[in-house]
Amino acid sequence: MVRSGHRFIAVVALIALLAVLPRGAAAQTGFCDPADVSTATLAATGPGPYSLMVTPGGTGDAFTAARDQSGNPVDVTITYTLRDCAFVPVADFPAEDMWLEADDGGLVVCVGGSIADADTDAGGTTSWTRPLRAGGSSTAGCRVMVNGAPGMWGTFPLWFNSPDLNSDGTVNLIDVPVFATDFFGGVYRYRSDFHCDGVINLVDLVRFAGGLGAACP
Repeated sequence: MVRSGHRFIAVVALIALLAVLPRGAAAQTGFCDPADVSTATLAATGPGPYSLMVTPGGTGDAFTAARDQSGNPVDVTITYTLRDCAFVPVADFPAEDMWLEADDGGLVVCVGGSIADADTDAGGTTSWTRPLRAGGSSTAGCRVMVNGAPGMWGTFPLWFNSPDLNSDGTVNLIDVPVFATDFFGGVYRYRSDFHCDGVINLVDLVRFAGGLGAACP
């Protein structure tokens, strides 16, 4: 009877412990993943999706100059705050250990090309505002990765396209016939709609030409 009473008390204590653990910690049998108690937010508050033109050389659009689906400028700055399992902000966390990825792998990033702007500050916060160094195209949305793992904040409705249409890390003559196919083909392809207004036209041609020569460092 005493043993049963002790077992009952232990079960109650375990249930109480799991109830107060940060979200995600209970699933890890008491071990907390800091990514699960951290937060990531997108400056734009609408449903999206939004579009960001990138180049391998980092000469594409800043996050403050993305486009909505009508081609209007919109700020899609991503802000991330890292906390430990006691919900204390983590300062000076390295920028190179925080990066963006597209869910479908269509955004092909140069080495270090999608890392955060800076190490986390005293409040545990960093952001993404600068142009990425990347090529390819993606309409799957993107997420913040921390030490190679995604947090529990989900995917942002942010699409990417690039004059580097074949995703080889360089915008060159190989990309020209791909763009020409989209320009003259009569079938809309987001990958070449760099102004994101639903039409591939001279505005996109100018943007494509401006990206020629861009390459990963």
